[in-house]
Amino acid sequence: MAGSGPEAGRVAAAGPGKGPGLAAAIGVRAAATADAESIAAIYAPVVTGSAISFEETPPGPDEVSRRMLGSPRLPWLVADDAGRVAGYAYASAHRQRPAYRWSADCSVYLDPGYRGHGLGRLLYENLISEVRDLGYVSLFAGIALPNAASVGLHEAVGFRPVGVFRDVGYKFGAWRDVGWWQLRLRDRPADPGEPRPWAPPADREEDGGHGQS
Repeated sequence: MAGSGPEAGRVAAAGPGKGPGLAAAIGVRAAATADAESIAAIYAPVVTGSAISFEETPPGPDEVSRRMLGSPRLPWLVADDAGRVAGYAYASAHRQRPAYRWSADCSVYLDPGYRGHGLGRLLYENLISEVRDLGYVSLFAGIALPNAASVGLHEAVGFRPVGVFRDVGYKFGAWRDVGWWQLRLRDRPADPGEPRPWAPPADREEDGGHGQS
């Protein structure tokens, strides 16, 4: 399941010195393997304390790094608050069979001290742009239900509901439904070109690769 936690949109108390203009003061950049420890720390309580993620054991930094660099290479972005990772968003392959390769899944998670300030939307807007530029046709989000905050975030950036898998997962003593939301990134091409692997901006500069306009 592509986890998309409610912490992406839930209003919560801000950390020290955080205000309504927080999102405007924080930059979004490509995640590096050096961020894996911070990413793992944000994600761990989602796994151990909620049914948002269907994982049961939190991945450590090494596993996060492996996922970041896996094939097909897709964007991992972080919200950077003066060197502190405030949240992250990423895309992953929708399914393994080759005919699915023009579709991707996406997720976003925030440090609890940064919730409720628009960072989830900021991360997603950047992620959507990156995935679209690679030639993908659709983005999907799987949301463990009920989760009004996550649904609200995804619909705010253009996702639309396409169906529900009933009783598809079992966690913390209960069966869980997963709703699926889709964002069409482009018109369906009659003969789609192959989606490109993502290259972080530094790699694009070195290789003369595909940058955003």
